[in-house]
Amino acid sequence: MGLVKGFLEIERKDRPYEKVEARLKTWKEFVLPLPPAEVSRQGARCMDCGVPFCHTGCPVNNIIPEWNELVRRDRWRDALEVLHSTNNFPEVTGRICPAPCEAACTLNIDDNPVIIKTIECSIVDRGWQEGWVQPLVPARKTGKRIAVVGSGPAGMACAQQLARAGHAVTLFEKSDRIGGLLRYGIPDFKMEKHLIDRRMRQMAAEGVEFRTGVEVGATLSVKSLLEGYDAVALTGGAEAPRNLQVPGRELDGIHFAMDFLVQQNKRVAGDDEARAAPKGTITAKGKHVIVIGGGDTGSDCVGTSNRQGAASVTQLEVMPQPPEKENKALTWPDWPLKLRTSSSHEEGVDRDFAVLTKRAVGTNGKVEALECVRVTWSGGAMKEVPDGTFQLKADLVLLAMGFLGPRRPGMIEEAGVALDARGNVAANVKDYRTSVPKLFAAGDMRRGQSLVVWAIREGRQCARAIDESLMGISTLPR
Repeated sequence: MGLVKGFLEIERKDRPYEKVEARLKTWKEFVLPLPPAEVSRQGARCMDCGVPFCHTGCPVNNIIPEWNELVRRDRWRDALEVLHSTNNFPEVTGRICPAPCEAACTLNIDDNPVIIKTIECSIVDRGWQEGWVQPLVPARKTGKRIAVVGSGPAGMACAQQLARAGHAVTLFEKSDRIGGLLRYGIPDFKMEKHLIDRRMRQMAAEGVEFRTGVEVGATLSVKSLLEGYDAVALTGGAEAPRNLQVPGRELDGIHFAMDFLVQQNKRVAGDDEARAAPKGTITAKGKHVIVIGGGDTGSDCVGTSNRQGAASVTQLEVMPQPPEKENKALTWPDWPLKLRTSSSHEEGVDRDFAVLTKRAVGTNGKVEALECVRVTWSGGAMKEVPDGTFQLKADLVLLAMGFLGPRRPGMIEEAGVALDARGNVAANVKDYRTSVPKLFAAGDMRRGQSLVVWAIREGRQCARAIDESLMGISTLPR
């Protein structure tokens, strides 16, 4: 640690946002990068702790104190090498990861953690600008062929690592573009999609073959993959959404969040309306929108609705409102439960907690309102508040209540793999093997819905497990 008292002498300063009125007019990213000199100053705040708790918070095991110090010393290219040693796509995590590393930072004990996420993003963005990020082409080929099914962060990380080990890798994606939820689940105002395209070019140069529009279990059988490849990795994500089981669910105007978000991402990508919304346009323009679900997907629906010109946006959460500040003595360095206000929330939304939806009301087959009731929680049990029923006007209802695991029909059923108690593909984190020989699983398809950092971690570890199973030994990192 070069600046011993840096954390005492330098105030925390993070990336600012464009003003709300400006960013609501565009689908572009609105986070303004810090100048390199300021990023270096912020890196000097790192205490280089004897026990780096930021490591415990980071699922991809980023070597955070080391690249903080390298940035402080203006050794950006060396910092990029350290960053890439654990993370295939830091430009993604530097934008959309909730930064559990910062929650675990020792300086977060008094709410002033190092801006780890911003430093990470600054390192990789500068690396691309300077031309330091180049394909890592393997010195030799192994002759082994591997299929990776699903091109989200787990599949992309798995495919890239296996290609770098010298295997011939084909990455299959059922959609028309590579990226999975990164492509179609994350709005462009949080992460622009040219970042994925840029990584795809690097991966193609490293030997990854991309095949879009191929749905394994429908247009291509699992059996043919197992016969044609030495190993197959299932990284298809957790795409089965939790439904709203109430009277009136069938009314027009009630949609799953992903159906709504995917359409807008396709429009931003340049698709015409017929291609973006083949089953009919879902738009928030001029409508009273209710988002059910208080997580990140719900927040993305809020930001998208406001940019589309919603008349009003309300977000409902069935759980009680978390405290604004966590009890550090009880939670640190673990990820705390506390009230989180996203950039989308700041753009305009009415948030209501401890609210249960009872039924949807409408006429002529179209939703017009939701009937709700306030609830209390005690000992994990929910109880309706007497006389707590009320109605909310609703022209569009978006269901963002999480996911129940991978979709069963098609690939999962055809593969015949064993499932765990939660309905995910059963595989451990040591060898990532499923109950079917030659078939591996990683990411949300294996662990259930989770964060992008966990997906990248599992994709990398699954790649090592496959490499080791085929070659007897692996030099790939876990």
